Amino acid sequence: MKGTLVLVHTVRDSPVGQLTLVALDGVLAGLYMDLQRHRPPAETFGDPDPTPFTEVTRQLDEYFAGQRTAFELPTNLVGTPFQRTVWAALQEIPYGETRSYGQIAERIGRRGAARAVGLANGRNRIGIIVPCHRVVGATGDLTGYGGGLERKQQLLDFERRRPGSAHADVPAGPPKSQSGCSRA
Repeated sequence: MKGTLVLVHTVRDSPVGQLTLVALDGVLAGLYMDLQRHRPPAETFGDPDPTPFTEVTRQLDEYFAGQRTAFELPTNLVGTPFQRTVWAALQEIPYGETRSYGQIAERIGRRGAARAVGLANGRNRIGIIVPCHRVVGATGDLTGYGGGLERKQQLLDFERRRPGSAHADVPAGPPKSQSGCSRA
């Protein structure tokens, strides 16, 4: 039927816990971690169907195996023009590196809009793929992640340990502070 949107999901295990992948009309629209802050109710994810997630799953498997540093997937990122600009800037942060909210604001030509960047970062529904875990506070402190600061640190440590990453020799560190990625 024309005009009907098809929403489906699948659940898969990963090194950071279970991931729920959500697709709208066959295009990735959400990636949620178990116990994630601001996770939408499961009944909003549509029917279970792994069919549209073959490529997403393959690329996630490569990422977690240390064989992929960037994702090449169509996504359904719904947001304001500002949010979409921020999300595009997140995808430019090199694997294994971090940027501050202020650096992202400056990168998109909105110097002084670090808080607005943080809010947009918190509205990202496709964490890991759109790497909001790579954004930190001005002093380098971990300042928020919908999946929890321990998972954010786990993802950053994972990327930094990969041979060839910019920080492969940097020791892992514990989360320093809490504040947002992936709020519904």
